[in-house]
Amino acid sequence: MELNVFTMFLEAGPTIKAVILLLLVMSLYSWFIVFQKEILYRKVRQASEEFKEQFWKCRNLAEAHKTAKQAELAPEAMIFRAAYQELQKLNKAQGGELRLEQRLAGMEPLKRAAGKARDGEIAQLASSLPFLASTGSASPFIGLFGTVWGIMTAFHEIGVRGSASLAVVAPGISEALVVTAMGLAVAIPAVVFYNYYTNRLAQIEDNSQAFVTDFINLIERDFLTRPRGTEKQE
Repeated sequence: MELNVFTMFLEAGPTIKAVILLLLVMSLYSWFIVFQKEILYRKVRQASEEFKEQFWKCRNLAEAHKTAKQAELAPEAMIFRAAYQELQKLNKAQGGELRLEQRLAGMEPLKRAAGKARDGEIAQLASSLPFLASTGSASPFIGLFGTVWGIMTAFHEIGVRGSASLAVVAPGISEALVVTAMGLAVAIPAVVFYNYYTNRLAQIEDNSQAFVTDFINLIERDFLTRPRGTEKQE
């Protein structure tokens, strides 16, 4: 007999059909996430490289802020904009004339704003990845459930017909094994791409953290050593 998965699906019971449809939906959505993340991460990487290249060429923070407004996909741009807004608030405090102690205290909110923006950008880029992890871990068990159900059906047919011939047992067993194979086919790509994009996300996070560190060091050198009364010039 020729193995026809579509025919087996049509002849399967409602439980097996439900399991196969569930696995199919999980597979389709997983592949949608894979292609979506591939396109997104490529754009983010390109936008980040372009922003950082332009950022270090800017003569002042105001010019860098204009550049950051145009780099919507670069996490570093979002981090800079959040930190820049906090710095503007600090510059306006006390009419722009801050003592050294106040400047040192003002660096903590600046660091928190940059860290919060970084975490928010990474969380946004990581969205949908948990679904890949859930699919990779749950699909084999869903397929196993279909397998157990198919075997139960096969033994039930044996009891009803009173015969244990191959013609009675084989359809139910093959139906059950197809569900197992489908569960593995859904799980394996999901696990592979989850690990792949998790590593890429870790690289983006490391690059963002490096930018935060460099930016904070730049502000500390400039802001803390700047003479009083000159904060409004940026």
